[in-house]
Amino acid sequence: MLLYDSTVSRWQRATGAGLMSLVMFSVLGACASDAPKSPPPPTADQVRSHADRAFEKLKQEEQERAAQPPVPR
Repeated sequence: MLLYDSTVSRWQRATGAGLMSLVMFSVLGACASDAPKSPPPPTADQVRSHADRAFEKLKQEEQERAAQPPVPR
């Protein structure tokens, strides 16, 4: 029978060993990679400048809305 032939067994063992080594090296490679580093937290000056810009933009939009006449419905 073909199932008990020694070449089939050897082929199956070689395929199994190849697949197992591929899985093992993939897992080791994934664990060995460095974790992505997060950017440094913003400084107080950066936070303040962003907040000032956002506040100025809101004030400008409010002034533009106040200058336009209300839309009749």
